[in-house]
Amino acid sequence: MAGRVGSDINALMQGGLADWLAGQNDMREGAKKQATNRWVWGAAILMPVLAFVWFSPLPAQLSGILTLAGVGGAWWWGYLPIVAAKKTIKTGINAAIAAGYGLTYSPDVEPGAEFEAARTYGLLPGFERSGFEDRWHGTLEGHDFELYECHLEEQRGSGKNRRWVTVFRGPVIRMAFGRKFHSTTLLERAGKHRKWLGLGGASDHVSFDGHRLDRVDQVHPAFGQSFALYSDDQVEARVLVHPTYVEHLLRLESAFEAREMRALFSRGEVIIAIEAGDLFESGGMDASKDRENAARAARQFGALTGLALAINQNERGRVLHDRPEVSDDL
Repeated sequence: MAGRVGSDINALMQGGLADWLAGQNDMREGAKKQATNRWVWGAAILMPVLAFVWFSPLPAQLSGILTLAGVGGAWWWGYLPIVAAKKTIKTGINAAIAAGYGLTYSPDVEPGAEFEAARTYGLLPGFERSGFEDRWHGTLEGHDFELYECHLEEQRGSGKNRRWVTVFRGPVIRMAFGRKFHSTTLLERAGKHRKWLGLGGASDHVSFDGHRLDRVDQVHPAFGQSFALYSDDQVEARVLVHPTYVEHLLRLESAFEAREMRALFSRGEVIIAIEAGDLFESGGMDASKDRENAARAARQFGALTGLALAINQNERGRVLHDRPEVSDDL
């Protein structure tokens, strides 16, 4: 099955990835040599320029700033060939993993309506700067599927202490749901939305741009202890989100050391945001680590697709078939 190939590192390597990676060795060596040459030239150019700066009547603070800027610029100019080489390797590995699932991989991303929905319903925090990478898209087990990484930042502090701080980093998943529904339902960690001053437990309702969602009580005690469910249709929400998901969700959070996992069921789709750090970094300059990097990216992507399918539940609690290794890794 395509899903099994996508997660099996042996099948990936034997399916052509090993030969492709071996063919990239000359490219990697060329990138290293080009980087070294640039650093040598950069140093040769910078030395007389910096000597002039430091022996000129410029203020010491300005001289220091110009020195740091010059050294940093020269280092980055030299490092660019390595960046390009790493991106090439990463794209090749991740594209092979995607092909194993019958999907397409692209390093570049243009977020769509799912990102705006995630913002509107609180799946993502407020931010001032955003970045996106690593898009996996196509049809997964009969469902329209898209996953990409999101990096959100905001500025904090003031004056010299003003800096960019990461407020969210992790995958955003959009997947067509396995059954028709018309409600809007939000699944999140219990306790995120508290009553005023945090008293009295979880809120009995939440509102987003005037759209009210009421808390849905669940019969399974483990569900209520771990997750909270809000919806504009109590009956449909209980059908869409079943307490048997809890164990799977908690194990996936643990596997990625995720700080938060939130899901939105809306307009026939499920949108999932997982705050789990930087994933799928399979590119590297050390050829001896290619297999390890590819295996890690395959495990990460396999676990995420397993979550998307389990939460989709065209069959309750279903996971990607022929995929026992996903459960084992979690």
